[in-house]
Amino acid sequence: MTRFSELMSGQTLLPIIQANSSEEGVNIAKAMAEAGLNLVEVVLRTEASLDALSAIKKEVPSLCVGAGTVINKDILKKAIDAGSDFIVTPAVSRGLLADLSSCGLPVLPGVSNTGDILLALEAGFEEQKLFPASLSGGAPFLSAVSSVFKSVSFCPTGGVNQNNQSDYLSLPNVFAVGGTWIAKKEWVAEGNWQAVTDACREATKG
Repeated sequence: MTRFSELMSGQTLLPIIQANSSEEGVNIAKAMAEAGLNLVEVVLRTEASLDALSAIKKEVPSLCVGAGTVINKDILKKAIDAGSDFIVTPAVSRGLLADLSSCGLPVLPGVSNTGDILLALEAGFEEQKLFPASLSGGAPFLSAVSSVFKSVSFCPTGGVNQNNQSDYLSLPNVFAVGGTWIAKKEWVAEGNWQAVTDACREATKG
């Protein structure tokens, strides 16, 4: 099984797309690809999300496109049927972890405390998403658990932005950060795709 970080190919930003239509999703994805990104996550929070995911796969074939906000077996199946390249969840349960383990795709399960981390680790997931990061202890929490869960690396999302992303990325147990700040709702509403490209470039410069 391919590890999630291998899909990232060194990309340290997990850009999150929340689309209200397929067209909107494709435009956001194109703007992100223009910035040199090779992987995006489409969160399944709107009616159009699955259609947007499929459309991005078709219209921007250079991108690796995954589904976020997967919380049960039904949504997992729909995400896979839509052509998702990977799966991201906001939380974990024993049942969901069992389904994720057998889904055949790279997975980034969401955790918010030490119990979650252990649960996901026992299911074989050494790469995890801390969510919501800012409300779950943030960078200090990840620093504190690094000596306990030595094999686990994280991609924090939720409250991560241009002002604090370096706090997370400076930690040895963080391989990437995720967020929506690079595709602000007002930019999307205005069709300001250049702003999305610029924000992605700013977030990924070395």
